[in-house]
Amino acid sequence: MTTLSAPAGSSGPSALDRARRKAYWRVLPLLFAAYGIAYADRANVSIAKLTMTKDLPGFDNAVIGFGAGVFFWGYFLLEIPGSILVEKWSARKVLCRIMITWGLMAALTAVVKTPLQFYGVRFMLGLAEAGFFPGVVVYLTHWFPSRDRTRALALFFVATPVTQILSPKISNALLRIGTDETSNGVSVHHPAWLGLQGWQWVYIFWGIPAVVLGGMVFFLLKDRPRDAAWLSPGERDALEQQLALEKTSRGGSRMTLLQAFRHPKVLWLILAYFCSITGSYGLEFFLPSILQRWYGLKLDAITWLIILPPCLALVTQLFIGWNSDRLRERRFHTLVPLSLAALALGLAPLTAGHLTLTVLCFMVAFAGLKSYLPAFWSLPNLFLTDVAAAGTIGLINSVGNLGGFFGPAVLGKVETITGSFTGGLYYLCISVGCSALIIFLLGLGRQEAKPDHFRPPN
Repeated sequence: MTTLSAPAGSSGPSALDRARRKAYWRVLPLLFAAYGIAYADRANVSIAKLTMTKDLPGFDNAVIGFGAGVFFWGYFLLEIPGSILVEKWSARKVLCRIMITWGLMAALTAVVKTPLQFYGVRFMLGLAEAGFFPGVVVYLTHWFPSRDRTRALALFFVATPVTQILSPKISNALLRIGTDETSNGVSVHHPAWLGLQGWQWVYIFWGIPAVVLGGMVFFLLKDRPRDAAWLSPGERDALEQQLALEKTSRGGSRMTLLQAFRHPKVLWLILAYFCSITGSYGLEFFLPSILQRWYGLKLDAITWLIILPPCLALVTQLFIGWNSDRLRERRFHTLVPLSLAALALGLAPLTAGHLTLTVLCFMVAFAGLKSYLPAFWSLPNLFLTDVAAAGTIGLINSVGNLGGFFGPAVLGKVETITGSFTGGLYYLCISVGCSALIIFLLGLGRQEAKPDHFRPPN
């Protein structure tokens, strides 16, 4: 593949390298913040439920699990159109609309009173957020050459562990609103604010930033390098030319959208992602409840412990993204984290009664279920481009994310029937193991030859 580099004997970075470096600083920070808030709005039910179920009769683990998962049915319906619009129309306009509507829907969860209302709002939240994640994955292909793409995806994806590190303590403080607690034998009452309880403020608090960031995305993001005033003409031309060269070098550019949807590799990637997401969201939505059930911990202790898994995930996700780009290898950078996650989920029930071992297992599982993502989302672009790639990324994400329904729903239902989380954890273990097996057998993403002139941005 031809690349644009600095002329022999010249000093300093080339126009392409300068453009690549600027793209990291100009594009990724805002997307990072947006994805962090999106994830908080999607997953904050795992913390809110700890007091929400006490205030709302009829809200048991089965209801919470089903409601947490029904989000993904709404998500499923609009994922593909959203990703195609990013490719064919305007990323900043699509992402702006998505963020404002999901922020409003997230805040609306604060007023639910019945399970049916909860299901409805979660479904609408899924509709509102649909297209954001695959849209960003597609959008990054407009800015980052293949040599940088996994690293850029890793920097985007670490928004989730960073959010999971920061948000529990914030949500914990909000949950105290309207509650009574005893500390050192002294009873303390925390009054309600504006007639609303703490779990309601959790939803409102995390919904507001999405609306604000939606406006920022519209005004600050640029759809493509040619629109960016912060790139010099030479930098814009160099980056656009490099991206165009990469598109024409792959046969996928001649594939239609329908052909891509029927491609066997696409179908296997959908199944692999479905199985991994089943494990990921099953664990995330119920980890606080598992720790509370197994060890009778108080809310303060739980919110400290659930910070540890994303701390490890933050490090491993960045390492996987960096190392995958360094070696230009995607397959084992996807397979190994998934395999370790499946092993840890299978061992977790055996550690009940030993808090340190339990937390260690969940840390490994959580890290594996996060760190495979940058390498995995580089796989579709190995054989697809343009609308075929955009639509396929949306398809993989929309169908695969239905696993986000089955994971929490099955775990919650099994717990309600058996009174134990053990069976549900083994279900998650098997599901993630199937994902690893598919990636192994698929064989996509083996190590590429590294060009002699490859040089990452400083």
